[in-house]
Amino acid sequence: MQIAIDAMGGDHAPESNVEGALSAAAEWKDTQIVLVGDEAKLAPLLKDKPSNVTVRHASEVIGPDDEPVKAVRRKKDSSMVVAGRMVKEGEAEAMISAGNTGALMTTGLLVVGRMQGIERPALAPMIPTLDDVGVLALDLGANMDAEPQHLVQYAMMGSIYRNKVHGLANPRVGLLNVGTEAGKGSKLTKEAFPLLEQLPGINFVGNVEARDVLTGNCDVLVCDGFAGNILLKTLEGTAGAMFSLLKEQFSKSLKTKLAAAMLMSELRSLKGKLDYKEHGGAPLLGLSGLVVKGHGSSDGNAIKNAVRQARLALSSGLVPGISKEISGK
Repeated sequence: MQIAIDAMGGDHAPESNVEGALSAAAEWKDTQIVLVGDEAKLAPLLKDKPSNVTVRHASEVIGPDDEPVKAVRRKKDSSMVVAGRMVKEGEAEAMISAGNTGALMTTGLLVVGRMQGIERPALAPMIPTLDDVGVLALDLGANMDAEPQHLVQYAMMGSIYRNKVHGLANPRVGLLNVGTEAGKGSKLTKEAFPLLEQLPGINFVGNVEARDVLTGNCDVLVCDGFAGNILLKTLEGTAGAMFSLLKEQFSKSLKTKLAAAMLMSELRSLKGKLDYKEHGGAPLLGLSGLVVKGHGSSDGNAIKNAVRQARLALSSGLVPGISKEISGK
């Protein structure tokens, strides 16, 4: 399989992207990795380049502050757009980018193309849960607004993902809401609830409150991108604050420092559960090709894990599987 990486996207580009690509190439020698970006900037980082890593030159970069639609339309030779075009034209089976989320969504829609039958693609990251199974949540930021039928499509795509990629036979689908009762919520959730309840082949378990997401009471969590992104950023911020507090407490005295040393392996394990770098990235489900969005602060390990995630999705036939289920063909 061949995977294109937007080498110039992300806070630590291109170094982190090259580091992750080289690490992935060393582990999965059957995978061809194409680094898309400024060849002059990439060359010094690739002095010991393995045979399964190549470079595709792209002269432009879409920055974090660029307006998404204008940037994608005007910067046709940007690393992100070129990688998207490679997927569209069959030169790559998947692309990974840690760059501008809005621009990547626009690239997905305008360059890669939307899957037939899907109105709005969704950003679908895995959220870690206490039972280690995790919950696939969508949409967590690709679209700020949604209609009830969009949530229905998210539920279908999320169920297919968990079945094909994670092997869950009958994934439980929950609707993010402010209460568990069927009549609770906004106009959107009230209208979406009966549609999800009546959806054939979907194991809908009802409304799920944000405080219960981490307990693993559903396998797929459906919401609009506005609420979903707030949920994601809140969880990330809480995890970061919690570990800052633990570090502060364990550094107060010799006794607490000794306690920290004894608990170090357990603390590292806990941090790994909540660390986005361990999960790699989030697929944009609903596009005609596989596009994976990495966290803006992705380091080399996160990029490597994004490659692992893309490989798993490709080997399980995720995109054609969703297309077949949605279109009925």
